[in-house]
Amino acid sequence: MPINITMPALSPTMEEGNLAKWLVKEGDTVKSGDVIAEIETDKATMEVEAVDEGVVAKLVVPAGTEGVKVNSLIAILAEEGEDVKAAAAGGDAAPAPKAAPVNDDGPGKPEPTPNPTPTPAKAPIADQGPAPSTPAPVSASGDRVFSSPLARRLAKEAGLDISKVSGSGPHGRVVKSDVEKAVASGGAKASAAPAASAAPAPAMAKGAGDDAVLKLFEEGSYELIPHDGMRKTIASRLLESHQTVPSYFVSMDCELDALMKLRAEINKAAPMVKTEKGEVPAYKLSVNDFIIKAMALALRDVPMANASWTSTARIKHKHSDVGVAVAIPDGLITPIIKKAETKTLSTISNEMKDLARRARDKKLKPDEYQGGTTAVSNLGMFGVSNFTSIINPPHASIVSIGAGIEKPVVKNSEIKVATVMTATFAFDHRVIDGALGAELASAFQKHIQNPMGMLV
Repeated sequence: MPINITMPALSPTMEEGNLAKWLVKEGDTVKSGDVIAEIETDKATMEVEAVDEGVVAKLVVPAGTEGVKVNSLIAILAEEGEDVKAAAAGGDAAPAPKAAPVNDDGPGKPEPTPNPTPTPAKAPIADQGPAPSTPAPVSASGDRVFSSPLARRLAKEAGLDISKVSGSGPHGRVVKSDVEKAVASGGAKASAAPAASAAPAPAMAKGAGDDAVLKLFEEGSYELIPHDGMRKTIASRLLESHQTVPSYFVSMDCELDALMKLRAEINKAAPMVKTEKGEVPAYKLSVNDFIIKAMALALRDVPMANASWTSTARIKHKHSDVGVAVAIPDGLITPIIKKAETKTLSTISNEMKDLARRARDKKLKPDEYQGGTTAVSNLGMFGVSNFTSIINPPHASIVSIGAGIEKPVVKNSEIKVATVMTATFAFDHRVIDGALGAELASAFQKHIQNPMGMLV
């Protein structure tokens, strides 16, 4: 029986992706674990592995296709011994719901099809979002249950609720042997299928007001740059943050002279290691590496500020996972240094260089840029003296770093010149009250101005 391959959800928030490249062609034999395609999400390019074995009967979605919805059909596999042409035709035929061979979610939910003109019976299902277009069931809590087509068919035939079957396959995927064990042990029977929820109201037409804006400019005096997935994500998340997070700002001047001196001494003492490019220092610390560590230690020192907001509770984090804003071509991404308060400066430096390089190549994994407890945004290298940043939930804080500038300062009633950097903190007032935010900013300043303490 044909096996449908659908667009995977490569992160919890992914709704669509671009099918950048097929690494197989029709007629190829694949086995579980083989890399079959490259998918571009809003901020990364990831490889997709096959979870079933068979022959590629049809590539439904061509390479280079943009905006492919999660769980929509992208390819069809023929099982061992199955006629490849018949499998490909079966995937295109858009059979009636009860005849759909690989849909095991329950009656009344036909398998999705690439047919560009679906029948009226399918229209409401296609409009319900990601879940109806996938053969994978969901648990009672609404989480997707990953399972193979064969496992779903066997579970359906046995009257089992597959969401209650423990999976032993890759990433907890439910496979044939798991269903067989559940059947042998008298697994829980499937409950009656819930009534289909009403289809949501049609979304507002996209681009409303665009024509009015374009009319303000002379035709031919501009070019249009369509929004890619990254730009859409940046816009939607930061707009949401601006509208929902009650932010306030605190600025703190930090003297950098001791830090700059220590940095130079550490870099000078770095051992040499052999690489393909010859001998290079084992590490080369930047000022930003010290800033990352200082922010992590400040959150350790002021643990109540190391938190995130939810509608029912504050999430108090046990470690400082510091996101660092990295500019990439026409976009921005924030890879995360996890447990930064426990890591040495050299480890942070080398890890940050690797993350930044892979961020620019769009090769980060979702868990390397999603989450985190705070963030650092540094525009000092551009000569910016100070600025404010928008908090990116689930963070409750972000620090904006300006350039180190020589300024006159008063010390012991004498005017001296010092290199001063302005750090401006944005705080989510739901989580971090004013006094708590000032305490965190003060702890950050202490670590920056006494950098030797970051070495122990």
